[in-house]
Amino acid sequence: MEQLGENIKLARKRRKLTAIQVAERAGIARNTLYLLEKGTPSVSMGVLFNVLRVFNLHEDFLKLAADDDLGLKLQDFNLLGSD
Repeated sequence: MEQLGENIKLARKRRKLTAIQVAERAGIARNTLYLLEKGTPSVSMGVLFNVLRVFNLHEDFLKLAADDDLGLKLQDFNLLGSD
């Protein structure tokens, strides 16, 4: 979570946006953005999505847990074993 918060903060700074600007555009309180940037795990996924949308990075959100190599291997093993 701390790394995610740091990534959010870097994305904001690269775009030369203030915390107040991002918070307003995401429809959240400035303190909530602060908690997100600190990696506080209690910040909701909805808040994360809204902040990513401000940076036009919301498509990245859809990639979370998309690659499930272990799950696919277990599924294939079970499918092959059922013949």
